Amino acid sequence: MGRSPESALRVIHHSFARCWRATVVVAILGVVGTAHSADAPPLLSPEQMNGSEIQLALQKLNVLGRVLYIAAHPDDENTNLMAFWANGSLYDAAYLSVTRGDGGQNLIGPELGERLGVIRTEELIDARRIDHARQFFTRAIDFGFSKTADETMRIWDHDKILADVVWVVRNFRPDVMVARFSPEDQKTHGHHTASAILAQEAFSAAADPNRFTEQLAFVKPWQATRLVWNTSPFFFTNRNLPFDPTGLTVLEAGGYNPLLGKAYTEIAAASISMHKSQGVGGPPRRGARKEYFKPLEGQPMTSSLFEGVDTSWSRVANSESVAAEIRQIISIPPIRPRRYLNC
Repeated sequence: MGRSPESALRVIHHSFARCWRATVVVAILGVVGTAHSADAPPLLSPEQMNGSEIQLALQKLNVLGRVLYIAAHPDDENTNLMAFWANGSLYDAAYLSVTRGDGGQNLIGPELGERLGVIRTEELIDARRIDHARQFFTRAIDFGFSKTADETMRIWDHDKILADVVWVVRNFRPDVMVARFSPEDQKTHGHHTASAILAQEAFSAAADPNRFTEQLAFVKPWQATRLVWNTSPFFFTNRNLPFDPTGLTVLEAGGYNPLLGKAYTEIAAASISMHKSQGVGGPPRRGARKEYFKPLEGQPMTSSLFEGVDTSWSRVANSESVAAEIRQIISIPPIRPRRYLNC
């Protein structure tokens, strides 16, 4: 039995209202999201997003937690964490690559140096479009292999690059900062260790109003809750050393996202596979994925990376009406069939 004209009009009105409000919210989210950095990849426009992606974007509006991952090069990032945080935990996640990878090799073409840096920058941005995190950089030059962090800091100009890291922290304002490498490891690439040292120094410097005062005309000091090292059995077994997880915080970062129809490990594999110039990639898989964290700075933690962090709208003064509006938008049931208005 067909719908009456009045019933059809109500369906159209309801669907239009839902789509319009969702589009407005997602558009606002895109403006806010890209305002932090010219390096951040643009969010998909509502026309490019399917219903599941719009629903996920709306759900993210009710989670205010932010996490910043810091390492040295493109392909140093942990894409599994990027995928899990951005799509599972619904945090605003970002990767700060201290360099653009211009000192590496190129397996797909003749471009080296600055031209390779452009390619690897685009590869990182493509990776973030897949795992839905953001991307930041500093002015540091990837000058090839470095034996020590001291050598790296000297060539990079420590104060200049620290200022860049502090700028990103003050702009993005993460609740939690995560270093890929240990600031005490002198047996790895000097760039790796230097990136962790810079993260450790920026954790304090970003909160100090007496450091990099020229930035304060545009941003305010920011104190993250904690800085942790995302350690891994790989760092130990690769050197024939035992890995002891005692005292570490463990996160299960596997799992499946029913809205996207993918496991976070599948999203991560597609994301890391964007690093084509380096021959980096991985096959899609599903299953458990444990991640390990060691506290470096800030408040202690016993069970969770965001322990003690309020990720709800209650952290923002006078935000009750905003939170209620978002809940109302998310709770509107879908109308089926959608032949009257496709959104």
